[in-house]
Amino acid sequence: MLQTSDQIWLEQVISKMTTKMDWVSEKSKNKIPYTTVNGTHDNRIVDNPLGSVSNGINWWTNGFWGGMMWLMYHQTGDEAYKKIANISEDALDECFRQYYGLHHDVGFMWLPTSVANYKVTGNQESRKRAMHAANLLAGRFNLAGGFIRAWNESESGGRDTRGWAIVDCMMNLPLLYWATEETGDPRFKQIAMKHADTCMNAFIRPDGSVNHIVEFDPFHGGVVKTYGGQGYEEGSSWTRGQTWALYGFIMSYMHTQKEEYLHAAKRVAHYFMANIPENGIIPIDFRQPKEPEYEDSTAAAIAACGLIELAKIVGQHEKDFYMNAALKLLKTLDHSRCDWTTDSDCILTHGSAAYHHPERHTAIIYGDYYFMEAIFKLKGNDLFLW
Repeated sequence: MLQTSDQIWLEQVISKMTTKMDWVSEKSKNKIPYTTVNGTHDNRIVDNPLGSVSNGINWWTNGFWGGMMWLMYHQTGDEAYKKIANISEDALDECFRQYYGLHHDVGFMWLPTSVANYKVTGNQESRKRAMHAANLLAGRFNLAGGFIRAWNESESGGRDTRGWAIVDCMMNLPLLYWATEETGDPRFKQIAMKHADTCMNAFIRPDGSVNHIVEFDPFHGGVVKTYGGQGYEEGSSWTRGQTWALYGFIMSYMHTQKEEYLHAAKRVAHYFMANIPENGIIPIDFRQPKEPEYEDSTAAAIAACGLIELAKIVGQHEKDFYMNAALKLLKTLDHSRCDWTTDSDCILTHGSAAYHHPERHTAIIYGDYYFMEAIFKLKGNDLFLW
């Protein structure tokens, strides 16, 4: 239960969010945005900035705009949001037609779109799309290594990625859990749990920090090496990777009730919370140099979602521990990293794709999505998409 002052703050944020999304949704209704260019949403339906098969309509973030529309529809009941969500879901059918360029992030793409649609409306076409995506994800499972392969060679500069898995995939697993819950077929859940078990052992370090990329022997199993990936360097602590593990293991626990997953989520959460700076601004990597002060607002938003879910699960004496950390992150974002004006289509500013990537301190659509999701979680009537 939020204190009165926190409840007042929350209602103010929801009011600002509703006002902004009222006009942004209409302006961008025929788009699937990833970022903003001079304040205006780009459009991955038609844009392919890197000329790769995976950077246009197959881009891994293309489910988040539809997810935002479903969250707003659930909050407001406004049919316009549902219609816009359908536009982006229909556009993603092109990914199935192309096939090349699809990857393990089909969970990120079809959970907030097709699974959401099916949960809310019972749309059988959406169910079919989601089941197709779940089968694609299950098909990436490596039996020898017990992991779901992340990327294709085309996404990694031609490198041999047959044995590569990344911590982000913990948030794709709910698509497999959903498929088993929907069909009664246990193989989807079995694959998800095997991957989670492998991730728990190979990605989470004793101190609760996590690896981003782990390379396994794709023929015989076993860890070959780890990579720094989107963090500062090998052995560092990429903050968004921390949040994928935090939120992902909570989701695996919620779908399976396996206690080890809850313990894993807590270990990652405690490491993350211990490293939150006094000002609440989350860096790209907890082990990056002090200068320059690169930050990633998206990591803060995702962490808040995970911490709120963790607060729901634990005993009464632990709830405030996690909820207070989530509130600190969200209030910091609202006060200093949200654009509530009409000057930009985004909500959250200062998102960063990776430490060594030029896309730093920009708008990124999943930052907006997870901030919105966290706010509605606090209200207590969120649409559960994972």
